[in-house]
Amino acid sequence: MADDATPTLFDQDDVGARIEALRREIEHNSWLYYAQDAPAISDAAFDSLMRELRQLEAEHPEFYDPTSPTQRVGGYVGEQFAAVTHAERMYSLDNAMDLDELDAWMDRTFEALGTDVPLCCELKIDGSGIAVTYEDGRLMRAATRGDGVVGEDVTANIRTVRDVPLRLRAEALDALTDVEEALELRGEVYMPKKSFNALNAAADREGRQEFANPRNAAAGSLRQKDPTITAQRDLSTFTYATASNAALTLPGQWELLEWMRNAGFHVNPDVRLCHSRDEVRAFCKEALDKRQSLPYEIDGVVVKVNDFSLQDRLGFTARAPRWAIAFKFPPEEKTTLLRDITVQVGRTGALTPVAELEPVSVSGSVVSRATLHNEDEVRRKDVRVGDTVIVRKAGDVIPEVLGPVLSLRPADAQPWHAPTSCPSCGSPVVREEGGAILRCVSLDCPAQAHERLIHWASRGALDIEGMGEEVIGRLLESGRVVDVADYYHLTEYDLATLDMGRVNKDGEAIHLGSTVAAKIVGQIDQSKHRGFARVLFGLGIRHVGKTTAEAIAQAYPSIEALREAKMDDLAAIEGIGPIIAESLFVFLRTPQNVQVIDRLLAAGVVMEEAALTPRAPQTLSGLTFVLTGSLVQSGMTRTEAGDALKAMGAKVSGSVSGKTSFVIAGEAAGSKRDKAVSLGVPVIDEAAFLHILETGQAPAGSDLASQAAAHQDFNDSESDDSDAH
Repeated sequence: MADDATPTLFDQDDVGARIEALRREIEHNSWLYYAQDAPAISDAAFDSLMRELRQLEAEHPEFYDPTSPTQRVGGYVGEQFAAVTHAERMYSLDNAMDLDELDAWMDRTFEALGTDVPLCCELKIDGSGIAVTYEDGRLMRAATRGDGVVGEDVTANIRTVRDVPLRLRAEALDALTDVEEALELRGEVYMPKKSFNALNAAADREGRQEFANPRNAAAGSLRQKDPTITAQRDLSTFTYATASNAALTLPGQWELLEWMRNAGFHVNPDVRLCHSRDEVRAFCKEALDKRQSLPYEIDGVVVKVNDFSLQDRLGFTARAPRWAIAFKFPPEEKTTLLRDITVQVGRTGALTPVAELEPVSVSGSVVSRATLHNEDEVRRKDVRVGDTVIVRKAGDVIPEVLGPVLSLRPADAQPWHAPTSCPSCGSPVVREEGGAILRCVSLDCPAQAHERLIHWASRGALDIEGMGEEVIGRLLESGRVVDVADYYHLTEYDLATLDMGRVNKDGEAIHLGSTVAAKIVGQIDQSKHRGFARVLFGLGIRHVGKTTAEAIAQAYPSIEALREAKMDDLAAIEGIGPIIAESLFVFLRTPQNVQVIDRLLAAGVVMEEAALTPRAPQTLSGLTFVLTGSLVQSGMTRTEAGDALKAMGAKVSGSVSGKTSFVIAGEAAGSKRDKAVSLGVPVIDEAAFLHILETGQAPAGSDLASQAAAHQDFNDSESDDSDAH
């Protein structure tokens, strides 16, 4: 090895030392290969070291270590991924759709700070968000982004991704404020374009469904139940953030990226520390120019205030940091043939015209269909069957037809006319007064039943895994289900004997089978306990989305309470208003819907929220606590102590910052206590903490309460968002 940092090999007779030396050697060369892009040995030499390590570990299992390079592929994960709460919320980013919007963001940011400041520019990777947690320098957990607060545990799968270090390099640990504390890092898992094309080519040869784009392929590969499948998918990562800047003794984002490289992570090399608006614009233009030539997909540039202390000053809005923005590339546009305009009937009866297109690749995925929204939109764009049309993806996600190329229009192309009857059931359609949507109002419409059944089983609603479109379609055709309440009367026999409409090589009908049937029945049973908000969302009530359903369930946390509510009461719920209130009120009093809800209740579907359970008075609301050291008197773990504080309305953070109200210091308190003192944050001992739990109040009769209140008031004036990380 040419590098001076290469570990020295030990005597061959010392097996334990030899195993550890091999592990370090392999880790070192992985770091050179993935993080530094500077391999020092050949692939064959690397493989030889790995073979020797595997053999020694097999012969001497007493030296087993889960962070060994040989343990990248673990065992079978199981049917469900466990939920993981992120150390701090994984925020979204606000978007700048053009350079003018980017300029406006820079103007606002520099004005708020009182001066122009350096900005760190990074490529925006089009992949799947991931959070990896290290304790004592070892990889302990990996989780998907999920909803930003809670993700799914994919630790076994992330271990198979070769550029994710299982142990942080020793020289990087000095920058940690507390090595033993959990350090959560964020990044993106992606699939290189070449690997994506190979994966889809294999799927095509084997008759399997292809992935829509590399982002979906990466997300799907990361959530495989069998890690060996993930290991075969050639995933890579770019790491770029921490859950808390306070966990590292670094001044800014540029230094963080360099630390990550030295710690062993794969960091994107296309980053630039810009000192002027012109440099930022130039970086964005260069990134757009090189977009197609990169070996991975990007959809923009992320621009961040570099200095962490300035990031803390700017804080967050309810959904995004004020100190960062995503400059989104203009959508890629392609032309293709409009073969037909079909009509899709949604779960609320809305008729939507759909463009059936000659398949065309747009922004990394093949597009063959695109919504045309409504009859007025078709007329406005004047698109006709046979036209050559311009297609793009709105926000690089949703396919849309911009309009026709009139010079290529066939002479016999005719204007499109909306149907006067439902294409699914033949019932007359109506157009709402003042609206643009045609709607089938028949309750017996099979298309609506199909869409409602799919919606109920979807992940955001009751999340019945295995109950996909094909299974639902066959259940409807066979008469086994008509509405969502019928799900809860299905038996394993009903599902196992379900004819899937296909035959095997011997010409025999293919059935769903007992193994899959048992899993689906188990999922149906679990879905009974998803919570009232998800039931409300799953019912498909018009205008009631996921967020609205949560607001309704918070105001009326049971179906009994909701049924008693008057329309004016519903309209008074924050964020609801008269239109949603009327839709909900009418839905709950429609006889067919009442019958379905009653049957769901009879089947054991829980329609009340845990909020009905009395909870402790929220006397600590608005205060943020940080715990450090051991709680010897109470014997509580820090997690248990944090849960007790949260039950009274407090927020518990893993790091000390200007927003911290109190630091609770147990025995052997670490650097968090020192940082609190330096920031002027009140520090209390375990006795004071136990007094808080007993009384629900900050220490009475002491200056600490007033200090904390003054400290909180000051920081509230600095930022209007308390969820900053």
